[in-house]
Amino acid sequence: MQKKVGAQYVKDDNCQFRVWAPSAEKVEVVLKDKKDPVQLESEKKGYWSKEVNGVPAGSYYKFRLNGEKELPDPASKFQPEGVHSWSQVINPEDYQWKDGEWKGLPMSKMIIYELHVGTFTKEGTFAAIEEKLDYLLELGITAIEIMPISAFPGNRNWGYDGVYPYATQESYGKVNALKKLIDSCHQKGIAVILDAVYNHMGPEGNYLAEFGPYFTDKYTTPWGKAINFDDRHSDNVRNLFLQSALMWLKEFNFDGLRLDAIHEIIDRGAKHLLKELSEEVDVLEEETGRKYVLIAESDLNDTKIINDYKKGGFGLEAQWVDDFHHSLHTLITGENEGYYKDYGKMVNLGKSLEQAFVYDGIYSNFRKRTIGNSPKGLPSSKFVVCIQNHDQVGNRMLGDRLSQLVSFEKLKLAAGVMLTSSFVPMLFMGEEFAEDQVFQYFVSHGDPELVKAVQQGRKREFEYFNQHGGEFPDPQSEETFNNSKLNWDFKKEASKMAIFDYYKELIRLRKEGAFQAFYNEEKSSEADEENMTLRLSAGELTALYNFSENKQKFTLPAGDHKVIFASANKKWRGPEYTPDTVSGAVNLPPESLIICKS
Repeated sequence: MQKKVGAQYVKDDNCQFRVWAPSAEKVEVVLKDKKDPVQLESEKKGYWSKEVNGVPAGSYYKFRLNGEKELPDPASKFQPEGVHSWSQVINPEDYQWKDGEWKGLPMSKMIIYELHVGTFTKEGTFAAIEEKLDYLLELGITAIEIMPISAFPGNRNWGYDGVYPYATQESYGKVNALKKLIDSCHQKGIAVILDAVYNHMGPEGNYLAEFGPYFTDKYTTPWGKAINFDDRHSDNVRNLFLQSALMWLKEFNFDGLRLDAIHEIIDRGAKHLLKELSEEVDVLEEETGRKYVLIAESDLNDTKIINDYKKGGFGLEAQWVDDFHHSLHTLITGENEGYYKDYGKMVNLGKSLEQAFVYDGIYSNFRKRTIGNSPKGLPSSKFVVCIQNHDQVGNRMLGDRLSQLVSFEKLKLAAGVMLTSSFVPMLFMGEEFAEDQVFQYFVSHGDPELVKAVQQGRKREFEYFNQHGGEFPDPQSEETFNNSKLNWDFKKEASKMAIFDYYKELIRLRKEGAFQAFYNEEKSSEADEENMTLRLSAGELTALYNFSENKQKFTLPAGDHKVIFASANKKWRGPEYTPDTVSGAVNLPPESLIICKS
C-alpha cells in the first residue's frame, strides 16, 4: 500500500504531515509561526505522521530529526525561500480548474514543442509562456514539453539539478501559475508534458540522505550515487518517486511525463519501477477518464520499454530515438566525433526512417558492443524524433544551433525529413524560425567548490567533439543564461519568417494526412552513398532526399506524380519553382527534398 508523504492539506486549516525517516528516534514538525514543535507519531516501516490543526495553507514548516537537525521536507511542494529553507503547505484545492472537457491527446496526434521556462521568454515565467500559446497554435503545435521544473538551487538551471521531486521552481512563479498555464493549454487544445528526473538528484540542497537510505552504493550514475530502487528499504524510496509522478498528473493535470535517461534508473527487482509507474498510470486513467502518456529517454534501443505487458514490456507509450537525430545530424553537418562516428551514412538515415532504430542488434564501433533489438511491428507513434533538442544543442561547447552550423537549404531539408517522417516530431524552442541565439548550459549554484567542479566537468565533456574556437561559456555566469534566451524579433528577418512559414505549412500538411502512407504502409529505402541521395517509398508516396551540394537525378515510376511538398521551392526562398506534377526523371536541387504522390 503506497503512502502519501509530505504535507497534505486536509481542510479547516488541518494538515496531515508524513515523512519517512527509518533511523530516527524522534521526528517533529517545526512551524515557523508557532513557538512549539509538534511531535509526529511513529508508523510501520519507518514512517512518522500526524494530523495537526491550526496549519493554514501557506504555512512554513520543516522537519526536526532527533531534536536537533531541522530540514526541509523531502516531499515539499514549494520552497518559497530556496532549496535550503522552509517548505510551504500547499492546498491543491486553491485552484479551480476549467479544463473539465479535456481528455488528453494520443501520441499519434502530438506535434511536440520542447521549451525551457527560464529562456523561452524574456520574463522566464509560467505566466509568460501562457502569453505565447496563440503563437504556438499558429505554428500548429499540439503538445508542449516543459524541461524540468523541480526546485533547484538559485534562479537559473536546466532543471536536471532539481532536489525536490514534488516542488515547482520558485523563480518560475507560484504553484497556481503553473496550473493556470496547463489549464489554458488544455482550453486551447494543447497537451502538456513534464520532463521528470527520477534517475538522480542534484548535488546542492539535496537532503534526502539525512532522512533515510534514498541512495545506494550498489550502482553509480554519471551524476553520482544511484537512487535506491532495489536495495534494502527501497519500497519506501520507490513510494516517494511514484507518488511524485502521480501528483504531477493528478494535481497539476499534466498529460504525461518525459522520463529522463531511464537507462540510469537502475532496478533489478522483479517489477521495474517504470512498469510499476505505468500500471499506476493505467489505474489513474480509469479514475479520471483521461489519457496520459509516459515517454522514455533511453539510449538502449530496447523495445521492452515500449512493449505492452503481455510481451514482458513496461507499457510506456513512447521513447526518444537518438538514432534518427544522429543519422540526420551527421549527414548535414559532416561531424563524426564521439558517438557520431557510428553514423554519417545515407543507409543509416534510410533505416531509421523505415523503423526508428539503426542499432537494432548490430555492433557499435563507438560503444564497442552490440546495441539494441528490432522495433519492427511497433507503431511509429511509439517513437519521438527531433533534429535539435536541449541536449544536442546545449551539450555542444558553444551551444550553437543548426542554424549556425548548416546552410539555409540544409536547415529546410532537415526539418522536412523530420516533419514528413512517420514518427512523432519534436521541435526545440526557436528552431521553427531558425533561431541563432545559442542555448548553453547554465547553473546558479551557491557552493563555490561545486561551481568549480561543474566548470571543470563541462570542459572535460567536450573532449569527444574536439571543438575549437570561441571562449568557453561559464555555466555559472548570468550572461550565459541571458545569451540563451530566445530572440522574439524574428519576424523582422525575411529568412527567419520563411522558415517559420515553412514549418507551418509542413505541420498543416501533416495534420491533414498528406504523409499518411508513411505511417500506414510498409516503407522501403534506397541509399546512394556516393551521390548522397536517398529514396523512401511507402504505398503511393515517394520521398526523394538530396544531401549533396549538386543537383541529383532520380527516376520515378511511369505516370504523373503530384508534388505534395518541395523544400527548394521559391516560396520558401529556394532556388527554383516546383511544378505541380512531375514524371519520368526529377532533377532535385542541392540540399533539398521532394515528396510525390502517384
